[in-house]
Parts: sequence; C-alpha cells; structure tokens
Amino acid sequence: MNKQVKNLAFYSALSYKAKSNSIVVVEDMTMETPSTKAFVNILNSLKLSSAKTLFLLPDFNDNVFLSSRNLQKVKTDVFYNSNTYDVLNAGTLLLTENVVKQFAESDLEEVA
Repeated sequence: MNKQVKNLAFYSALSYKAKSNSIVVVEDMTMETPSTKAFVNILNSLKLSSAKTLFLLPDFNDNVFLSSRNLQKVKTDVFYNSNTYDVLNAGTLLLTENVVKQFAESDLEEVA
C-alpha cells in the first residue's frame, strides 16, 4: 500500500472519531515519577476509566509510559508511531495539545 493511501486511511479514521465525539484533548501532561495510581486518577477524572483508550503523546515520556503500561484498556504511544488500526481499535483518543498542533502541521497535501 502506498503512503498516500495510508495517510488517507489514517485521517479518515481520525475524522470518524471526531464525528463520533471520541476525541478528548488535554493540556500537555508530564509526570515527575511513574505512578499507575495517579494515571488511573487522571482517567477517572476524564471519565475514561472504562473505555478502551489510545493516549498519544508528542514525544516519548518515560514516566507516562511506565504509569500506563499495566493498564489493559490503555495504549500509550508517540503520535508519529500511531497507525489506523490503533485509532479505530480504541474507543476514545486522548490527545495532548501539542499532538493536535503536530497533526495540524503534518503534511496534509499528500492526502488531497
């Protein structure tokens, strides 16, 4: 499959999630120490504890990854590693503000 078709499928999946109100945008998140309990509290406050969630970060953050890795319904990834399957498989997308900016700045001309 060529790159243009992959990009089109990815942005179509994002569009589908946006239309179904399955995208939550939060401020940039950093954790000083890895804490699964703190991460669960964040998910509970966003009412995402029961939903299958894909959490996309702008850059690799060790503490966030370590905090979420034991949670079965949460997949944490860096935005440039995400793929169409992960977006469609997740019930909810949890994005940081910087990820949204990076999506907007990405090369959308290839899709058109």
